[in-house]
Amino acid sequence: MATTRRASGILLHPTSLPGRFGIGDLGESAYRFVDFLVESGQSFWQVLPLGPTGYGDSPYQCFSAFAGNPLLISPQRLVEENALDPAALSDVPPFPVERVDYGWVIQWKRALLQRSFVHFLQHADAQQQRAFEQFCAENARWLDDYALFMALKEAHDGAPWNTWEDDIARYAPGAVSRARTRLSVQVQQQRYYQFQFFQQWHALKRYANARGVRIIGDIPIFVAFDSADAWAHRELFHIDERGNPTVIAGVPPDYFSPTGQRWGNPLYRWEVMSQQGYRWWIERCRAAFALFDSVRIDHFRGFESYWEVPANEPTAVNGRWVKGPGEALFRALRDALGELPIIAEDLGIITDAVRALRDALGFPGMRVLHFAFVADASSEFLPHNYVRNTVAYLGTHDNDTTIGWFEKLDAQTRQHVLDYTGTAGREIHWELIRLLMMSVADLVIFTLQDVLGLGSEARMNFPGRADGNWQWRFTWEMMTPEVSARLCKLARTYGRWADASRC
Repeated sequence: MATTRRASGILLHPTSLPGRFGIGDLGESAYRFVDFLVESGQSFWQVLPLGPTGYGDSPYQCFSAFAGNPLLISPQRLVEENALDPAALSDVPPFPVERVDYGWVIQWKRALLQRSFVHFLQHADAQQQRAFEQFCAENARWLDDYALFMALKEAHDGAPWNTWEDDIARYAPGAVSRARTRLSVQVQQQRYYQFQFFQQWHALKRYANARGVRIIGDIPIFVAFDSADAWAHRELFHIDERGNPTVIAGVPPDYFSPTGQRWGNPLYRWEVMSQQGYRWWIERCRAAFALFDSVRIDHFRGFESYWEVPANEPTAVNGRWVKGPGEALFRALRDALGELPIIAEDLGIITDAVRALRDALGFPGMRVLHFAFVADASSEFLPHNYVRNTVAYLGTHDNDTTIGWFEKLDAQTRQHVLDYTGTAGREIHWELIRLLMMSVADLVIFTLQDVLGLGSEARMNFPGRADGNWQWRFTWEMMTPEVSARLCKLARTYGRWADASRC
């Protein structure tokens, strides 16, 4: 994903945008955020995975690797497109402003989207109907299975697919056909939600691109077990005849976790995928490249080797490293799709073999400054050791905010940070932003929380914590002209500006 010039951008998931509907969406605030990026001299907007979330509300555990999250659909845009009666927005609940209350939002928005579906059926003009039919036809390869999967989940009160009746859990053709007929209205409803999501997303992306802002998406290497992908393509995963995973994904014990991390995602049958010419991965990446200008692939090291844990193990201790597909997968992707605008998330236990794979493919790796100060001056996370083909961060969605991180450092590590910056640390977030801006890394990305100088209360995710994540939202009062001007000045000073005339 080589950039044509030095650049910088901001990481912000759309759920964190302001608005009166309980969760950030693809409406007015998203366009206003693009304007903020332009005014601040920024060229990139990075988002987390946009798929439909399930238990725990994590964008890294989605019901589909292809679908969009209906919670991100803007109610106001539905009204403007005559896909919702304006009266539906006359009595919006008093949702919290500073966080997402997912339980409340899901209940309200599900009813609102059902109302929009009925309104669309009754009032859509011929052009809208044709657009919907065309969308369904062009995306049938994944949309038909996903829509039926979600309709079946609703019919089974949200239970995971391997607890359904045996024939439908096995994706038996006859059972699938009967279910499509029995649940035809609910299936069409799910297709409609995807139609509206993709209509709104592509309009937003066109707006951003027209103003010089490119969007970085995110592909989790693994899919959720309770997903349309695992249900409809069981042959691609290590799943037994009873519908249970035999081995699952995770990472081994390390300094931070003595029992490792047992993620629970089903692992791929790479030999089957290879025999099929990596067709599923080609389609997954084709869909992602249509949504984004470039994508970060999470847990890139798993393509070289991944940690395999027996599904009956309570922790990730008793796992083993298994070779991944390596270059063969990416050669197939490149043959099918051309140049691959990919960022390799190469954090964690990285070996020479992983680095060699990344470099052979020409993908930029990631550097996180928060990780730099527990080592000496040779740390690859320190800016003086960066190489150009790098995407550098202070921290990501998995880290504490820079203010929160700095406040929790022990005295020795904090002094290391101060010595490195050559400051007293009074504005440590800006001082570290400046360090990254002046580095040789082609691209640097900051979380909005760090640009705003927020503390741990604004943290997005606590890895390993099952709930209470992904809730943070900002307010427009935080986005002062001074913040924008300061960010723009740094971008201009260090040759990363998007439009010098605006700084």
